[in-house]
Formats: sequence, C-alpha cells, structure tokens
Amino acid sequence: MPPRPPLWGRGAGAAMGWAASPGHAAWVLAEGLLVAALALPAVPGVRGRLPAGPGPLQHPLGAQAPPGPRAARGAGPERAAQRGDISRDTQGTSEDGVVFQKCAVVSGPGVAQTARVRLLVNNTAAPGAADLSDLLLLDNITGLAVRESAGNKTSAGLQAFRRRFLQVGDSFSVSYTASLEAGDLGRGEVLVLPALLTFQSASANRTQLRALLTITAEETVTVLPNHGLHAAGFFVAFTVALVLTWVALFFMVRCQCFKRRMFTGYQARHQESRLEPSQFTAADGVNEDLALNDQMIGILSSEDPGSMLQALEELEIATLNRADSDLEACRTQISKDVIALLLRDLSSGGHLTPQVERRMGAAFKKQFLMLEKEIQEEYDRKMVALTAECDLETRKKMENQFQREAAAMEEAEELLKHVSERSAGECSSLLRTLHGLEQEQLRCSLALQQEEDFAKAHRQLAVFQRSELHSIFFAQIKSAIFKGDLQPEAAKMLLQDYSRIQEEVEELMDFFQASKRYHLSKRFGHREYLVQNMQSAETRVQGLLSAAAAQLTLLIQKHERAGYLDEEQTEELMERAQTEVFSIKQKLDNDLKQEKKKLHQKLIVKRRREMLQKHKEQRREQLSLGEAFRAAEDACQYLGQWRSLVAAQGAALEELQERLDQAALDELRALTLSLFEKATEELRRLQSSALTQELLRRGVPWLFLQQILEEHARELAARAEQLEAEERGRDQEGVRSVRQRLKDDALEASAEEQAELRHWGRWVFLRLCGSPFSLSEEELLRIRQDVHSCFAQMDRSLALPRIRARVLLQRLHTAWREAEFLKLDQALAAPELQPQAKARKPRAKSKSKTDLLRKCIEDKIQLFAGPAPEDLLEKVRAELLQERVQQLEAQEGHFAESLVALQFQKAAGAARTLWAYTALLSVQHLLLEELSESETLTKAACAQILESHSPELQELERKLEEELAHQEAAQWQRALAGRQQWAEDGPGLLTEPEDADSEGQVSAALRRALGRSQELLARQQQSLREEQERSVVLEDLLERMEADAFVGLYSQEAPGLVAGLRKQAARRTEKQRPGQDAVGAPEEGEHTEEDVPPSQRADGVLRERGLATPVPGVQRRPGARAHRRGRSH
Repeated sequence: MPPRPPLWGRGAGAAMGWAASPGHAAWVLAEGLLVAALALPAVPGVRGRLPAGPGPLQHPLGAQAPPGPRAARGAGPERAAQRGDISRDTQGTSEDGVVFQKCAVVSGPGVAQTARVRLLVNNTAAPGAADLSDLLLLDNITGLAVRESAGNKTSAGLQAFRRRFLQVGDSFSVSYTASLEAGDLGRGEVLVLPALLTFQSASANRTQLRALLTITAEETVTVLPNHGLHAAGFFVAFTVALVLTWVALFFMVRCQCFKRRMFTGYQARHQESRLEPSQFTAADGVNEDLALNDQMIGILSSEDPGSMLQALEELEIATLNRADSDLEACRTQISKDVIALLLRDLSSGGHLTPQVERRMGAAFKKQFLMLEKEIQEEYDRKMVALTAECDLETRKKMENQFQREAAAMEEAEELLKHVSERSAGECSSLLRTLHGLEQEQLRCSLALQQEEDFAKAHRQLAVFQRSELHSIFFAQIKSAIFKGDLQPEAAKMLLQDYSRIQEEVEELMDFFQASKRYHLSKRFGHREYLVQNMQSAETRVQGLLSAAAAQLTLLIQKHERAGYLDEEQTEELMERAQTEVFSIKQKLDNDLKQEKKKLHQKLIVKRRREMLQKHKEQRREQLSLGEAFRAAEDACQYLGQWRSLVAAQGAALEELQERLDQAALDELRALTLSLFEKATEELRRLQSSALTQELLRRGVPWLFLQQILEEHARELAARAEQLEAEERGRDQEGVRSVRQRLKDDALEASAEEQAELRHWGRWVFLRLCGSPFSLSEEELLRIRQDVHSCFAQMDRSLALPRIRARVLLQRLHTAWREAEFLKLDQALAAPELQPQAKARKPRAKSKSKTDLLRKCIEDKIQLFAGPAPEDLLEKVRAELLQERVQQLEAQEGHFAESLVALQFQKAAGAARTLWAYTALLSVQHLLLEELSESETLTKAACAQILESHSPELQELERKLEEELAHQEAAQWQRALAGRQQWAEDGPGLLTEPEDADSEGQVSAALRRALGRSQELLARQQQSLREEQERSVVLEDLLERMEADAFVGLYSQEAPGLVAGLRKQAARRTEKQRPGQDAVGAPEEGEHTEEDVPPSQRADGVLRERGLATPVPGVQRRPGARAHRRGRSH
C-alpha cells in the first residue's frame, strides 16, 4: 500500500500574492497539489502565504487523488462520450503513476507583477506504469499576456503543446511568463485557468488529466494624508454632531412625554385585564418561511443535478416542521381566545360579575405566560440534551466503524501479501471505497435518528402544552368555585360549553392539518416534477452537445479510413478539434455558472418581494380577524371565521408558490437550453465551416465530405428526436407520480379518516366514562380534563410520520444490505462450496482467493449503489399503521386504568367504613348480651338502648328518600322539557309551504327530517350524557351521606362503648377479688349494685355509655341502589 501523502499535500493549495501600487490589481495564484515541493529557482522578493480558512480555492490542484471513499458516489472521474475516452478530474497521483501539475510563482513589484507558469507531466516509475504516446497538452491562457512560450496559440484563448512519446521514469515540462491583461479582472474576481492533458497509454482508450490554476485579483489603495483637510473635517464633524445630539435629545424627551400620555390614556380606556388575541404569525416566522422558499431557487439552479432530489426532500422536512410549529401556535391562540369568549359570554349572561371576569382573565393571562416560559426552557434543555446524546452516540458508533474497517484492512493485507502490487492496490482501493460508503451510510442513519429524536421532542412538548392549557382552565375554575367567585351552576354551564367548544376546536385543527398536509404535498409534488423536468432538459441538451462533439472526431476518422488524410494530418486536425471542443465546453461552463448566479439573485429578489406582499395582505386579514374576535357573539362564529380565513389564505399562498416555482423553472430552463443550444450550434458550425474548409484545403473530395455531413445531420436530428421522446416519457412519469401523491394525501380522505377516528375515540371514552358507579363533582372534573387531554393527542403531526418513515426505510434497507453482505462473506469464507471453485487447480488457489475478494467487494459496492427492494415501502406503511394503532390503544388503556384505580379507591374507602361500623356493632351486641345475662341491665333497658338512635337513622333514611324523589322529579321535568322541544321541532317539519300533491309533501318532510336527524341525535346523546353524569354524581352523594352517617354513629358510639367495657372489666375484677364478703359497709357516698334499683342502673349505664344499635328496619334495602342505578342508566 502506498504511503499516505503529507497533510499539506492533501489539504489546501498555496496561494501567493503581493501588494500592488495604488489603484492597480495584484496577483493571487492558487497553485497545484505539490507546489511547495517543486524545485523552482528562488526569486528575490517572492513571498507566499496560505489561505486563512476554507473556501473554493483550497482544494489540491493536482491531476489525480488517491482513490478514497467518495470516489464511488459521483465525485470520481468524469466519463467523456467520445470514443470511450476516460477523463479524470480528481486530485493526487493516478493509479498508472502519471502526475500532471500546473503551478506558478509570482514575482515583480508594483504594476510589473508577472508569473512564471510551469506545466509538468511526470510518468513515474510506479507499479503498473506504461509508456505514454501522443501527448497533447491544452493550456487555458484567457486574460493573460503570454511571453516566452513555445506553444501554439488558438483564437479561443488556448495554447497547445505536443509530445509524441514519454517513457516510464521520464518527465516533460513547459514553462512561460505571463502577466494580467489590463482591465480584464476587477477587485475580488476569480479567473480559473485549467490545463488539460490527453495521452494514449497501454490501454485502447485515451486518458485525460486536468490541473487547475486560479487567479484572484486584489486591490490595495494607498492614501496620502492631508492634515489641514483632516483638521477642517474634524471641526465640521464636531459641530454637526453637537447639533444633532441636541436635536436627538429634544425629540427623545418629546417622545417620552408623548408615550407617557398615550400610556396613561390607554390605561384609562383599558383597565380590564382581558385576554387579547395575539396573532401567531410573527416577523421571524415570515423570515424563516422566506428563507425556506429561497432554497427552491438554489435547488433548481444547482450545478449538481444528482443531489437535487435529496436537497428537495430535506427542504420538505424543514417545511413540514415549520408547518407543525405554525399549527401549534394557531391552536394555542384559538384555545386562549375561546376561554376569553366563554368568560365574556358568562359575564354578559349575568352569571359572572365584571370584576370577577377581569380577575379570572388576569389569572389566565399570567398562567399562560408562565406556561410559555416553561415550554421554552424545557425546549432548550431537551435540545441541548439530545444534541449531546446524539454526538456521543455518533462518536461511539464511528469509533466502532473505524475499528471494524481497520480489522478488515489488516485481514485484506494479509491475504494480498502474495499477489502483485497492482492487484493489491486495486483491492485496497476498492476496500477503501467500500469503507467510505459504509461511513456515509452510518452518518446518514445517525442523522436520520437525530432528526427523529428532535421531532419526537417537539411532539412531546406540543402534547404537554395542550394538556397544560386544559389543566390551567380546570384549575382556575375550581379555584373560582372555592373562593365563591363562581357559582356551581354557572361553573357547570361553563364546563359544558367548554367541552362542546373543545370538540369543535379539535375538528377545526383536524381540518387545518389535513388542508396543510394536502397543500404541502401538492407543493412538493409539483416541485419534484419541476426538478425532474430540469434534469430531463439538461440530460437532453447534454446528449446533443456530446453527440455534436463526437461527430467532429468521427468526421476526421472517416476521412482517415478513406485514405484522404495521412497520420500527421489526422493528428493535427484531431488536436485542433479537441482544442476547440474543450474551449467551447469551458466557455459553456463559465457562462452557465455566471448567468445562473445572476439569475439566481434576480429570482430571489422577485420572489421575496411578492411573498412579502402576500404575507402583509394575510397579516392585515388576521388583524381584521382580531377585530371580529371582539365583535363575535359566540365561539362557534369565531371558529367559523378562523376556518374560512385559513382555508382562503392557504389556497392563495399555495397558488402563489406554485406560480413562482414555475416561473423560476421556466427562466432557468430557458437559460440552460439557450446556452447549451448555442454551444451545440458552435460545434455544428465548427464542423460545417472551419473543419470542412481545412479538409477541403487538404484535398478531400467535396462529394464525399458532403455525404458525411448530411449523414451527420440526419444522425443528430434522430438523436434529438430520441432524446426528446425520452424527456417526454420522464415528464409523463413525473405527472403520474404527482397525481398518485395527491391521491394519497387527498384533503377529503384525510379529513374523513380523522373524523372517523375521533368518532370512534369519542364512543370509547363515553363508554369508559359511563362505567363508574359513582363520581364526585371534583372527580368528574378531573375525568373531563383527562378526556380533553386524550382527544388533543389523537391528531397526526405533519413532520413526524414522514421522518419516522424515512428512519424505518433506512433501517430496513440497512438490514437487507447486511443480509446480502452476510451471504457474500459466507461465499468468500467457503469458496469450496461454490460450484465454479471445484474445477480450479491447486496452484491457482491464491489467485482465485484474490479474485473472490475483489468480486465480493465489488458486489458490496454495487449493493450500495443499487435501489432498495420495492417491498420495503409496503413494510414501512404497515409498520407506521401498526404504531398508530398501538398509540391510540395505549391512550385508551391509560384512561381506563385511571378510572379503574379511582373506583378501587372509592370501593376500598367504603369497605373500610363498613368494616369499622360492623366491628362496632358486633362488639356492642356482645357487650349488651353480657350485661343482660349478668342482670346488670334489664331487657327494658337494653331495648331502650337499642332504640335510642332509631330517630337518627330514620332521619337518614328520610333524607335519602327525599333526595331520590327530588332527583326523580328533576328528571321528570327534564323529560317533559325534552318532549316539549321535540313537539315544537316535529310539527315544524310540516309547516313548510305545501307541495302540489301529498306524496311530494311527505317526501319533502322526510328530507327535512333526515337533514335534522344528526342534530336531534346529537342533542339526544348530549342529554343522555348529562343524565349519566347526574346519576353518578347522585350515587356519590348518597354514598357520602351514608358514610357520613356511619362515621357520625361511630363517633357517638365509640366513647360510650369504651367506657362500658372499662366499667365491665372493673366489675369483673372486683368480683374475683378474694375476701370481698369480709369487707365492711361502704363508706358515705358509696353505693352497691344491690342498693341501686335496676331501672336506675339502666339509666346510669345509658347516661355513661350512650350505647345504641340501629334497628333492623332502618337499614337500606338491597335493591334500592340497584334500582337507582338502573333508572339512571
């Protein structure tokens, strides 16, 4: 393996320059690859410098480069279309050991700066080198005044040098002195002067090498100081500055006073702290949109047609991310405006005082500002963390990749020890190319993964912001109820309106998202068609240009084969023809680059002007929507205005974008076609005029020449028709692709799919919400908040699915490629299993192993260059659909788990209460039984104790029955009101103008009834939901009443029970004490049980213990709760 060249040889070339005299240009020459190593004589006064930073002039300017990883991805040798010649435009030393360099040394002070230019061709004695013949060196000297040159100058700004033979180990060099022609270069302009070397080697093809030389004009100006003029200027400037300072201070004071008066007046007029609508379109957003749209012009005017589609895809992802941000800002603004409208409607209805409305509005505004700050801080933290994590992962994976490459290279070197150096070099070059492709693929995978992580972070923050908006609303409502600012009835009405409006907001955002997805799909489908159209046009004109250039060579060769030209005349004409073709192509490249640059700036200015005008118009329309917000009667009207405005603005903006894109393509296409057609016409003119005159001057018969020219004209016309047919075919394929894309992202289909999804989700959540037996008002509020949060996550963002699809496709493609690599490695490791390896001789074992290794590496490189299997796209679609289903199921499961956990908590609390009260009754029963058996209490006393709390329990039962009766009466009233409403709506269907016959009247009534069926059905479903909510709230109220009663009885019975147990224990202890009969008479104030009558003893126990047990009749019937539940459901 050849040693790696030094760092300075692979990096930027050297540049030399000196300061010129005042007002004159100075030379800056970017030299070749090995300029610093050339043994040139030192020139006094010569100074060199390296460029300070990266730039277009910092590439090595040698002829060939060591084959690297990027050589197989379009950055390698260019293939010419003439006689199979090979043209290489890379850098470094070629594989056959030929080095071609162009360098220069600048010398001379002031105006007389000159450069000594040297062209060097070195046929090094490298392995596999061969003798060279028929060397032709074409040097571009446009803009230079050349002296002391032995070359033949042409009218196209070229000079030619020839050498018939150059054997291995020899070198061939030419040099001349040149200076800049006056007025040719302005300050900062760059002049590129390439040199082209063509030669014949051992192979049948001619090889072309190119070396570049760049001249940059610099200008230095020497200023002679004039102290008197400086002093006068200083005093004048000081006086003017002093006057302007006093004027500025005066106007600043006046402006501050004016602002203070305006602010005071504003505070007087707007003391109410209401939520003001702020539009989501900001100046920075407009600038970002303009910058994204400007990139389309850069893509269409790109000099690399192969990267156009990739750049367009990246632009589409960036635009989708920007659209997601706009939609999220729009959603946030609409949510804030809806809350403000609901508060205003509640205040106008008399349910909320203006002071409370202002206070709640200020609280909402403060909470929203805090949320925006929190979201921004969280976004910054996530981006920093994700960037660091991705960088660390990239570093680790790249290190692992480098280790694998080093191991593979060592293994290959061990295998290639016994083969020739040429074969080893070729295998090493292929292996480096394969490793470069693997690195590129790994970088692409890591970049896609990072893009997906960022998109997921954006989505998480968006969902968090939506949930927090709902949380802020419900928290403020609960706080207002707790403070007494909002009555429960008004809060209930507000929550119902909020739930209804939120469903409409979600439907509106689904429409916005579907509309945006359709418009962006249409925009980028059209842009993809434009890019393909541009590529097809360039392919056609390049084909015509190559065909016209090839005809020049064919014309000379046909005359040589016919015997009209000898070898020397043929070589001379071929040299002139190649020189003219190179000159025309070079001029075409320069003209195309310059004209595209000018047109690019012109299109950018025109596009920005029209886009800014459209954004200003839409901004005014949005401000008018803000006025409509203040005048809107309800939220539904406001949402309708939003819908119509966004739909109209989106359609108008997309129409403008499409028109500007088409106009840009037309101008760029016309420019490209005109320049290529001009170059093709020059080649045809060269063939029919100059070359024809030369042939006729050498005695070629006119009839033979005319026949060939006519044949060439027919061939060129046929080639043009063929290329036009291919271009039409590609255009038709592009149109079909755009139609299929629009069909996949159709607005109606997307909106209908999302509507069905929300309908299904609404049904599932309603069924889940109807499953609990009892819920308090607070718990019901929390469940509503969870439902809104779940509904807010049911949409599908624009960018994340597309990014996820790219990641999945990349992973599947990588897995498929790895499987193919494994098959190739297995075939390489076990060649004896291959049928073609059995017939080989043992002596050719090492050679066959090398061939197998080379074939394996080539097959792997082809796998990178080839397309992905078609079934991978279907797998990606299926995977995305499965992930979407799993996401929705996870939301439903999480919501159901929260409901089940809530019911378990309530059941556990009720069970603990019942267990405690049951234990209390059991102990009380045992105590009374023991007191009765010991005749401490009589049966009448026990009965009195048992009946002592009967009135309390009967009062509890009465309250429960009254609450049930009240709820039944309210339900009956609501049913009557609903029937009355139905009765009012029903006859209204038949009160329309009567038709001529009864059948027409009935059909018209049926059509009107069907038209209102959805409205009536929605009303009935809403009524059913409200009845279910009232039922679960009633059940919770009854359970809490029972629990409170149980707790009250427990708190009353427990102290008496404890006192009774202590007294009973004390009496048992006294009875068991020995010698109790020997004790004397009790002292004064002391009484025994025998002295106290039984009734007095019972009264004493009742006073001391206060024990009671509920009578059997006051317990609730087992069927009462089930009866209420059945009626409520």
